[in-house]
Amino acid sequence: MANEDRPQINLITPASFDIDTFPDQLAAVMDSVEIACLRISLATRDEDDLIRAADALREVAHSRDVAVVIDSHLLLVERLGLDGIHLPDGARSVRKARKDLGADAIIGAFCGTTRHEGLSAGEAGADYVAFGPVGASGLGDGKCADFDLFDWWSQMIEVPVVAEGHLTRELIEKFGPVADHFAFGVELWGSDDPAARLRDLIAPLG
Repeated sequence: MANEDRPQINLITPASFDIDTFPDQLAAVMDSVEIACLRISLATRDEDDLIRAADALREVAHSRDVAVVIDSHLLLVERLGLDGIHLPDGARSVRKARKDLGADAIIGAFCGTTRHEGLSAGEAGADYVAFGPVGASGLGDGKCADFDLFDWWSQMIEVPVVAEGHLTRELIEKFGPVADHFAFGVELWGSDDPAARLRDLIAPLG
């Protein structure tokens, strides 16, 4: 694959983490591999915890020219100086997010395995559409976003497409020609060396 066509790499935070140690771990990954975007994806609904975490991670990312989006919390984007939002509910909230955040904000939409939902999100103004999980797992309904979906999208649609969910080295090699971004989260953070784990996973991209 030509280097200019190489998919970009996004990171997804763990659902919870130690604020005293994770920022340094994140920095080590960002210093090891060129990262396009960080998605803050925390399970907590405690506003103070979210703000503290986002402040710490924004500093790490922005000092390395990495964009930062946050899952779901529209009101926190401007308040915390983030670059945009990741919407987990497909196309449903894209127009409102665009209206509230303006033309310059990054708005992404997770669309599961559904081409129609992805098209609707793109038409509503999403900057990227994410499909997944790409890899099989015992969670959810067991459906995967298959190669044909990405292949069709890459040929027909200009909106960048993100592959995520249970990624393996073999899947990255297979989907590399048809994905604009890969988003890594749980694949990395359970490792003793997340930076080395990421380098190994993306080795097939060249």
